[in-house]
Amino acid sequence: MSPDRARLTIDLDALAHNRAVLADISGAAEVAAVVKADGYGLGVGPIARRLHDEGTRSFFVARLAEGEALRAELRGRDAAVYVLDGLIPGTADRLAASRLTPVIATVPQADAALAQAVAAQALGGRYAAAIQVDSGMNRQGLSFEEARAFIASPGALDALDIPLVMSHLGSATEPREQRNRDQLARFRELRALFPEARASLAASAGAFLGAEYSHDMVRAGVSLFGGGPEERPDPRLRAVATLTAPVLDIRNLQPGDRVGYGAAFTAQKPMRVAIVGAGYADGVIRAAMGKGYAWAASGRRRLLTVNMDLLAIDIGGAAIDIGDHVELLGPNVPLDDLASAAGTVAHEVLVRLSPRAERIYLGAA
Repeated sequence: MSPDRARLTIDLDALAHNRAVLADISGAAEVAAVVKADGYGLGVGPIARRLHDEGTRSFFVARLAEGEALRAELRGRDAAVYVLDGLIPGTADRLAASRLTPVIATVPQADAALAQAVAAQALGGRYAAAIQVDSGMNRQGLSFEEARAFIASPGALDALDIPLVMSHLGSATEPREQRNRDQLARFRELRALFPEARASLAASAGAFLGAEYSHDMVRAGVSLFGGGPEERPDPRLRAVATLTAPVLDIRNLQPGDRVGYGAAFTAQKPMRVAIVGAGYADGVIRAAMGKGYAWAASGRRRLLTVNMDLLAIDIGGAAIDIGDHVELLGPNVPLDDLASAAGTVAHEVLVRLSPRAERIYLGAA
């Protein structure tokens, strides 16, 4: 390990723990893993292999290239890989070559899937495609009318293999939001159009709404990595990513002294400040300064400024020395706390973590 670099530790045992929590609350439903954006920025290979070791057999990615990379990283392990972008023109051969299942979400994609199915049927096979329906999020998915017209197409159900019908909740982080109940009711209507397919409505937050939302499959995403279902820390979940960085200098400020660029922070009293070797180039979102905190010497230390390579924290009289590593994200600085301080969500905090930090995997598969 390099003492002068920021360090990102990825705890795959914590990942396995979080998966077990999701499996417990999901009952009989399969817990699939959403590993888009390079496994939420943490490295799709180690993440997916450990999840596979824990029993995960279905994975979701956003892009075709992510699916190809995931299939290569799984190294021949048996798994279904779904591509949320669906059947984009010109991608059918690549999807087939890597055994990727497109998630059909638009009428043109549905037409393309039917064309593929007819061709497969002529060769004695069937074409596999999942179907996404719009239950009220108004972002992706076939409407009720579009879905009904799709399955009414001549030969559609004979030529197509539809392993999954899915939708997505728009307000699952707010358990008392009526929209959740409305979407659940709408999804029940929509899934009835595909009686042979398995059903999936809930992602991470939706899984925590109750068993009626789990159906046959839960698509676990950010909560696998420690993000709470209500966008605040949840004691049932463990931090998977821990970002630390070394103290490079300790400075004594007097009233009126300013730190960093412009007037980002001005001392109002004598204080001690630690300059830490990490910044937004390492994934510490600049918008968190003034509201976020780091963890050092067994306590929270206010985040004063964040620049590209350096940040400053208020250390008061704490016994902190040059060379000590400060926790910027992890068990003591929960993902959701940093996200809240930066005015964003845990997903963005994770995917902004930079490859510049030295990566260490614990419990690697």
